[in-house]
Amino acid sequence: MSKKIAKVQKTAVVRTRRLSPWRVFLAIVLLGAIISGGIFAAWRWNTMKSEVSTKPWFAGYVDVTATPTFAFEQIGATPQHDAILSFIVSSPKNSCEPSWGGAYSLTQASDSLDLDRRIARLHQQGGSVAVSFGGLKNDELAVKCDNVNDLEKAYRSVIERYDIDTIDLDLEGPGLTDAAAGARRAEALAKLQTERRASGKHLAIWLTLPVTPQGLSETGTDAVSRILAKGVDIAGVNVMTMDYGSSRTGGQSMLAASESALVQTQRQLGVLYQQAGKKLSDGSLWAKIGATPMIGQNDESTEIFTLDDAKAFNSFALGHGVSRMSMWSINRDVPCGSNYVDLKIVSDSCSGVKQDGQAFASLLGIGFDGSLSLSAGVVTSESASSTVQKVDDPANSPYQIWSASGAYLEGTKVVWHRNVYQAKWWTEGDMPDSPVLQSWQTPWELIGPVLPGEKPVAQATLPAGTYPEWSGATPYDTGQRVLFKGVPYQAKWWTQGNSPAAASSNADGSPWVPLTQEQIEAVKANK
Repeated sequence: MSKKIAKVQKTAVVRTRRLSPWRVFLAIVLLGAIISGGIFAAWRWNTMKSEVSTKPWFAGYVDVTATPTFAFEQIGATPQHDAILSFIVSSPKNSCEPSWGGAYSLTQASDSLDLDRRIARLHQQGGSVAVSFGGLKNDELAVKCDNVNDLEKAYRSVIERYDIDTIDLDLEGPGLTDAAAGARRAEALAKLQTERRASGKHLAIWLTLPVTPQGLSETGTDAVSRILAKGVDIAGVNVMTMDYGSSRTGGQSMLAASESALVQTQRQLGVLYQQAGKKLSDGSLWAKIGATPMIGQNDESTEIFTLDDAKAFNSFALGHGVSRMSMWSINRDVPCGSNYVDLKIVSDSCSGVKQDGQAFASLLGIGFDGSLSLSAGVVTSESASSTVQKVDDPANSPYQIWSASGAYLEGTKVVWHRNVYQAKWWTEGDMPDSPVLQSWQTPWELIGPVLPGEKPVAQATLPAGTYPEWSGATPYDTGQRVLFKGVPYQAKWWTQGNSPAAASSNADGSPWVPLTQEQIEAVKANK
């Protein structure tokens, strides 16, 4: 995450209208959703609380070598008193020697920055620290240290010096893309974790990765897969919900993009664990997700993560069972002074938005009141409940049940294994929950679970004359639309004499498919 401050970092080296019948119908649907949402919240908590053995925790990143020096030891007196110290990288003089930012050896950091003493002071006040390796600006140890045994020793020296049980691998640049470095890293971490657990010590290993609203990139999923293949028990995947660039489309807000990033990463992680031979339930997978927004002004000038975003993102993460919340960075959680001219230029010592000191930490940390040290003892186990196939019941499903022989228009919603999916484009024969890693590999988008007590959603209608009324004597070509009892249908293939009425009872065999609500809204908007 050192890219987030690269531009400015100095180290030692944001009339009333009538209600139509359709709007009334939507209001009723939304009211039902709100009511069922309360039911879902209680149901979700009941399924989650038995799977997560520790409380979710918050720890912001601290850039140890940034100037001015940030007094992280003072956060020990605040509710958000844990910190992720960053970044340990290869020394310019010795590739297998750990250094802070390439500027200080571990001993030099103690002497020049009083780092060891400040960590001890934080501990005195009840705080804990983890250490992050990597970042974008310098080389993560595995990139340049090409001997696995020496690499393991380098990791161990940091862990033992600071007496920590949680480490963070911030993989960016070559640290993410170099497959050979990734293989060395995975082997060294597997050996180190096995040795520590054999001696009764904990070692939680987090992978921090770049993300887009579509989830992890292929290099990101490869990095996770490589680690899991070596038997490393990762504590989780922490995604950097920031700097989305062109991946944030259609006016998508920072909040919506960040929420989508978490949803897609959780889905991808489930596939990665399946490929590694271990099935985890949705709740267990959410407990392995961490989130790190860049507070305030991001490197992209049009991207600002606001205080309102922080509050809503916190609620979303807690509601889904995310176990870790971080931020980049604690150094920046203060307003910029009046002498800081251009707030669109990222500062490593202020957020670039109006705020009180530590406001982002306070909002993002609500409910994340566990300890990163206590979470280090969690060992991943397979979820027995995940092996039970969920049966779909049409009487208790809001949309039709997906069928392999069915053809579905863009925007069509279906139910499959008690989850609701929406077609991103025309599709036939593509299973909605097919275990693909990248979202572009499937025509289906997961919307969410079928909620307790749901019933089929009534098909919306259009006014007479919008399309011709269906007639059994008229032949229809593929794509033609008709009205049948006010409901719009589209022909899937050439047909004559086949009533659209059969579409509800035989969706696969019928040549007719009802238009989606989104398509009906588009038709109305063009009238």
